[in-house]
Amino acid sequence: MSNPRAGKVAERIQQIIARRLEKGLRDPRLGFVTITDVRVTGDLQHASVFYTVYGDEQEQTDSAAALQAATGMLRREVGKQLGTRLTPSLEFIHDELPESAQHLNELLEEARRRDEAAQALAATAQYAGEADPYAKPRDLDEEDEDGLDEEDLADDEDRD
Repeated sequence: MSNPRAGKVAERIQQIIARRLEKGLRDPRLGFVTITDVRVTGDLQHASVFYTVYGDEQEQTDSAAALQAATGMLRREVGKQLGTRLTPSLEFIHDELPESAQHLNELLEEARRRDEAAQALAATAQYAGEADPYAKPRDLDEEDEDGLDEEDLADDEDRD
């Protein structure tokens, strides 16, 4: 929605529909519905209304049917209050964001448990070999000024 006017229209549509749903529809199938987002096309001809429903699968299905049945009445309400030349068509889409957020939270909790288990294993772990397996440089204190050991000097004298 790069068009700033489309953003304002979408925000206004969200407010109008939410206020109308708060007043209530005469449809007993409608559950506890929350309008989460509205996206309007650049030419203001179509509005996608995202909603969530508090409840189980049956309540979500019933609420979707109730919203589908009330689309014409809600569009008329939007047209009256919006004050634009053309009233956008409304499409109600169930918002999957809360379910995907819950799934991500479960995955993060599983990763946190695995990290804690790995830290517990690391705390009691021991080295398989030496603690420091790398070769150490020789100490220069044992060498002569020439840089040769006494053994190297003895070897040189034996060759002579």
